[in-house]
Amino acid sequence: MVIISVEDNEGLRIDRYLSEKLELSRSKIQKLMKEEKIIVNGKSVNNSYSVRSEDVIEINDKLDYTISVEPEDIPLNIVYEDDDLIIINKESGMVVHPAPGHYSGTLVNALLFKYGKLAGEEFRPGIVHRLDKDTSGLMLVAKNEETLEKLSDMISKKEVERKYLAIVDGVIKHETGTVDAPIGRDLNNRQKMAVTDVNGRDAITHFKVLERFNNNTLIECKLETGRTHQIRVHMAYIGYPINNDPLYGKGKSNEFGQMLHSYYIKFNHPRTDKVIEYEVEAPKEFLEKIEELRTK
Repeated sequence: MVIISVEDNEGLRIDRYLSEKLELSRSKIQKLMKEEKIIVNGKSVNNSYSVRSEDVIEINDKLDYTISVEPEDIPLNIVYEDDDLIIINKESGMVVHPAPGHYSGTLVNALLFKYGKLAGEEFRPGIVHRLDKDTSGLMLVAKNEETLEKLSDMISKKEVERKYLAIVDGVIKHETGTVDAPIGRDLNNRQKMAVTDVNGRDAITHFKVLERFNNNTLIECKLETGRTHQIRVHMAYIGYPINNDPLYGKGKSNEFGQMLHSYYIKFNHPRTDKVIEYEVEAPKEFLEKIEELRTK
């Protein structure tokens, strides 16, 4: 299944919109619609339907077509590199790997240009774990199959320590907390994740308060699990959504996206067993937001 949230080209016929978005022929799209494999907001529509902003389109098909992921000369902020792995400080706004609507400008396009073929799946070469498009910070990339397998296993066994900085809306009164609540696909909005017992998987987030402002709080988050949108979902669930989060937050958001930054990583090197530990400063937009909140 492919899920697309409409953000652009509002008013286009759906067959043309999906043809351009997915790089498929309109006849292929029309065939899928006739077979009722394309659903908009939970309902079937015809070819003449005009897409609208915030429509959620589900395509229940394997979409058996070839996508070419090309190397692209995109600068990367590399904080550590050896023969086995790379640690990258990903900027906010960069998509990690290709998906419908994002076949270029991704971290994978940049990795292919700089390193050529890497271990792993075709559209996720070297990717050990991912960050959301608008989440910045440290990410691990493996250069070979052995390292990819070992790092993935280490993450599943909680042997890779990752810490995040986040600015949340609201003032958290207690100093520390743990959110232990299962996360799965939101049953009412396929674009979102939610705390749910229906299709949820175990998810645990620890947090501590670093600084309080009039209407916001700066916190540090530590993950025990790595579910999609985990920190964003958990903090919104307890009433303190990430500031400027367009999906789970309160009010309008600017183009920078959520104030969430993966600032710290620590693990034992999978081959040498040497302790690898790095910490990186948050983006200037994040730091500027903190200064703005301090002056209010």
